[in-house]
Amino acid sequence: MFSKHQIARTVDLKDIRKLVELMDDHGLSHFRLEKEEFELELKKGTDVEAAKALLSAMPSVSAAPAVTATAPVAAQPAGGDSQAAAPKGDSITSPMVGTFYGKPSPEANVFLNVGDTVSEGQTICIIEAMKVMNEIKAEKSGVVTEICIQDGTPVQYGDDLFLLS
Repeated sequence: MFSKHQIARTVDLKDIRKLVELMDDHGLSHFRLEKEEFELELKKGTDVEAAKALLSAMPSVSAAPAVTATAPVAAQPAGGDSQAAAPKGDSITSPMVGTFYGKPSPEANVFLNVGDTVSEGQTICIIEAMKVMNEIKAEKSGVVTEICIQDGTPVQYGDDLFLLS
């Protein structure tokens, strides 16, 4: 399809489109071409190797996580007391998407325990996002009444991390 000289000079978008069409025609999901100072790699669909690498990089949990059973909340009739379903106290929420860590390193003590007093600006946890460890600081003061997230658990923006009284 392409001569060595064509590839060495330049790769045209039309040529790449032809390669993608050939990949479709032959059911290929990965194509790699290396020549002297030229390298081209095309991948389609899910990158299984990247997914495997990502999964192996995630922290493993050696013991089964503690699960707190809660009773299902029944739907409240109109005009019911909405305060009963709301969590008690102020919550500190996740400012980003990532993985929650309650201690600075695997061997270190946790940042907070239930009953600890938190001051505004105090480091309360770490959230890892894109291989960067981000120290999360308390935006309010209070006493920790609940730690809502288990160590090593993924969190979304706005998830409750801690409840304070």
